[in-house]
Amino acid sequence: MTDPLSPPPKKDPQQRTRVPALPSGMRSRAALGLAVAAAEGRFMLQGCEACGALQYPPRDACSTCLSVDLKWRDVEPTGQLIAETTVRTSTSVYFRERTPWRIGSVKLDAGPSVMAHVHGDVAREAAVRLINRLDKSGQGVLFALPVDGSANMADDPQLRELTADPKFRRVLITDARNENSVALAKAFADAGAATIFVGQPEGWRPYPHRAALAAIANVAIVPLDVTDTRSVTELAGEIGGKTDILVNNARFIRPGGIMDRGDTVFARDEFETNVLGLMRLAQAFGPAMRNRGADGVNSAAAWVNILSVYAYANMPAYGVFSASNAAALSLSQCLRAEMAPGGVRVLNVYTGPTEDEWHQPLPPPKVAPSALARSVVAGLKDGLEDVYVGDVAKDLIERWRQGPKLLEREMIAEAGEGR
Repeated sequence: MTDPLSPPPKKDPQQRTRVPALPSGMRSRAALGLAVAAAEGRFMLQGCEACGALQYPPRDACSTCLSVDLKWRDVEPTGQLIAETTVRTSTSVYFRERTPWRIGSVKLDAGPSVMAHVHGDVAREAAVRLINRLDKSGQGVLFALPVDGSANMADDPQLRELTADPKFRRVLITDARNENSVALAKAFADAGAATIFVGQPEGWRPYPHRAALAAIANVAIVPLDVTDTRSVTELAGEIGGKTDILVNNARFIRPGGIMDRGDTVFARDEFETNVLGLMRLAQAFGPAMRNRGADGVNSAAAWVNILSVYAYANMPAYGVFSASNAAALSLSQCLRAEMAPGGVRVLNVYTGPTEDEWHQPLPPPKVAPSALARSVVAGLKDGLEDVYVGDVAKDLIERWRQGPKLLEREMIAEAGEGR
């Protein structure tokens, strides 16, 4: 049975600090399909469109009929552990510092046999439930869990390496003024975060939920304005080396497209906060987080960007806000590549219209702060890269996958109906 995770002791400056190391990241283009599925927490295998066979590992041609018409399919993630071993020494620097490490072969109920990491609570030759997760190098790997779960299951050291569980980690939420800051802080407190720093711009100016925010256990309100380089740099100097998870919820939003606004004042503010704010945070906090990706139980683990799903397809009623989020999405992809050497996950959380004053003119459904907060914490616990919150976001991403140009035409038509 997995032992419950204990709060990590203070670092001993006389002991060697582990340097971030990664498992092998080399994969074929076909095998990258596992990572694409793992980014959203989906268990998928290649299926042949000609003969219907499922196969593992991924290949460029069907192992049964040699057809190259292969599609990734969601598969029932159950099977039987048929063989296992525990690695106690390794030539890999990454695994050498993390042994013992349990691996095994699983015969899937769907047909193929797969190689998987094995949870410590899985009995020999037991039935298992498989998940597909991203490892520290950003590649998809399979992990076998007990079918019915177990006590302290998330505390298994191998599983924790594949996730960004907030338990005992220190979190920075960048904007206390955002309506979702209280829900986010509560969700992290409930998940066991050690300290929750919440950035507060313009501390002299009151806002309605400050008392509720300050009353949450382990919350520390700190000065932070993402539009001010000095403010960001000063806070990074104080807590940059302590931040394990950064949640960027800072945003500036105003309705309107291009022509109807008549000026660029609000547009400048939207890009200053939503795009350049992200860049300032990355420049100030990113290097220290990347260097702390191997700090043990409370290592730097993840960077979270809360974005509008209209980063994928512009919503003309909020056209400039959509454009700023599209730019932020592109920056987050750059940040993901730059964080990768430290094994720090970049999680983008896409949401549709949220329950706030700026989205009041829009009809439901809208995303409540509590629903957004739950999705953020769940995405971290599952080690994901992309999370879509709410019916609008999930519907839009499916339409985008069917055809970006088709979705663009639909968005134009919907904007015309709304006028």
